[in-house]
Amino acid sequence: MSFTQSLISSPKPHPSVDFVSSDFEALASHMQNCERSRDRFFALKSSLQVVRSLLAGRLVTVACVAVLLAITALALA
Repeated sequence: MSFTQSLISSPKPHPSVDFVSSDFEALASHMQNCERSRDRFFALKSSLQVVRSLLAGRLVTVACVAVLLAITALALA
């Protein structure tokens, strides 16, 4: 959590500083940003991210399977 320089360097606490409301405002801002990021393609983006994470660890295997499928498709055509 970041604090302004005036809060850190002051020798006595400020009675007007309300950390709860500032945390609440930060959380509200974060929630609004999250809501804005959920556009109409959110489900598609999420699905593609899951597929990418599953395939990323097996990149060489996936590439070999893709090449074999392409060769098979060309042989049958």
